[in-house]
Amino acid sequence: GAMSIEKLQRYREQMRTELDKVVDFWQKYSHDTQYGGFFTCIGKDGKIYDELKYVWLQGRQVWMYCRLYRTMERFNKPEILEAAKSGGAFLRRFARIPNSGSPWKCAFCLTRDGKALKVQRTIFSECFYVMAMDELARVTGDKDMQAEAAQMMDQLVHWVRVDPSGLGKPQLSGDTPVCSMAVPMMLLCLVQQLTEARSGEEVDKYREVGGWCVKQILQHLQRGGTAILESVSSEGKELPGCEGRLQNPGHALEAGWFLLQYGLENGDQELQRTAVDKFMEIPFLTGWDKEHGGLLYFLDVDGYCPTQLEWSMKLWWPHCEALIAYLMAYSHTKEPALLERFSQVYDYTFSHVISFTPFDPHNSLNSSGHGLNKVSNACHRDSDQC
Repeated sequence: GAMSIEKLQRYREQMRTELDKVVDFWQKYSHDTQYGGFFTCIGKDGKIYDELKYVWLQGRQVWMYCRLYRTMERFNKPEILEAAKSGGAFLRRFARIPNSGSPWKCAFCLTRDGKALKVQRTIFSECFYVMAMDELARVTGDKDMQAEAAQMMDQLVHWVRVDPSGLGKPQLSGDTPVCSMAVPMMLLCLVQQLTEARSGEEVDKYREVGGWCVKQILQHLQRGGTAILESVSSEGKELPGCEGRLQNPGHALEAGWFLLQYGLENGDQELQRTAVDKFMEIPFLTGWDKEHGGLLYFLDVDGYCPTQLEWSMKLWWPHCEALIAYLMAYSHTKEPALLERFSQVYDYTFSHVISFTPFDPHNSLNSSGHGLNKVSNACHRDSDQC
């Protein structure tokens, strides 16, 4: 109706304004013109308070610049493309660790000049490397870069589905194999990245991987379809103890829009419905703080206190995932209740997470005690301030 259109137009204008501010901020302060790549620990005054470079964030910034450049006319600017190319060159030169036992293993953290500092026994640095390289290849037309992204993807699938030993994580005698929802989610995200507007044998290969990812994600719908659990056994069963009871509402909402997107691309109406009813509605209804508003970070499905000390904080990213999920769901179903959910999250996010106060390192702290950027990292459960 007219009310919905007016409301969405108002939201769009505010989001457009905030996006322009955020892109301007990162263009102004994050570029390392001496060594390449991007600074990510930046105060609201633009001051760099740590020079370490995290591969996840390097990859994300390259991807974001390229996606903005490619899909939004007002960001189709040479300076954005050049920044993305500089970031991509930094990643290609330093992110991969040749002496790690695999030519495809990436560092987690680098020094300012690109020396490997830390490595994780997971796939996520590599996932963001793939996203960055593929998106950069799309805007530059670099076929070698596109091929490199595809090769890295093949290695990721091998590590996840065939042999994880290349990640460097030993199998301990008391360790039960665990399936984390984050792994198939990220692979599904990469499938969607690598197949967008493409056709041919590569797309057919990734279609099988995408189907596998969807099946793995759906195994996290437990307890007769009433709960999304963060980890399950390799057989898709609930695990004992705190790990098995853990819920992450933001992660489940993120999985929801991944599944909805996949269902729309493949004409799977049942999956579309499951994405909305189960992976969006369940975590939202259980995760929304009914007293103070906002999405809690972690929950225990049986109501115990989660072992994660930050469980009651309201981080920015789950709210972003909820905004994406409900706007995507509403745009395809036009169900008014989904727009109301979006509005509820939007009102909380733009009144709590966006920080308009001047920078003060003594009162603008996140859960780790670091000064916050332009968009705050977290709010305390009962806080009106971030």
